[in-house]
Amino acid sequence: TPGAVRIGVDAPGAVRIGVDAPYESAKAVLLDSVASANRCRAVWNSDLGFTTVVGFEPDLEAVELLFTSLLVQGTAAMTKAEAGQRAGGRKRTKTFRQSFLMAYAQRLGSRLAADTERVTAAAGSEPGAEGQEGDTGALLPVLAARDVAVTDTAEQMFPRTTTTRLRGATDAEGWTHGTAAADRARVGRGGPEIRR
Repeated sequence: TPGAVRIGVDAPGAVRIGVDAPYESAKAVLLDSVASANRCRAVWNSDLGFTTVVGFEPDLEAVELLFTSLLVQGTAAMTKAEAGQRAGGRKRTKTFRQSFLMAYAQRLGSRLAADTERVTAAAGSEPGAEGQEGDTGALLPVLAARDVAVTDTAEQMFPRTTTTRLRGATDAEGWTHGTAAADRARVGRGGPEIRR
């Protein structure tokens, strides 16, 4: 991937993904949500304009593809909604856009977290290799071990992270349109195909 730096093979690795202005805080929130849903950790460096995502290779690839897809979908939906606002005589585009993207990121974070929980629960209840019910069987311990490995790697790479307070959304119309766009966004198999 252009601009990506990868580390690691069998252990968790890392990839840097650019988080460009404008509205970089909303984009970083979206990337964090996508990373979390794919069992990765994201650390945003606002001064340098990128987020480092830590995880296993297949998960990192999924994060890159899904983040790119959702960002493209969100930008297109925002542009369309903004055009409708302008046609109505509205001029506060910066607050509309910021609120739109924050709502979009927040709502998608909720959707992705719920999807991850649902898929994990379903996979844990599938029959095991010997035809037995795999309540937590082999899947959940593997996921738990991977989660620990990713968290440990992220903490080793970034021992002094801090939480950043983000500017709130101040435009109700932007928030409403952003939430609706997130509900319409295609994630998973029904989403747009991205070829490399």
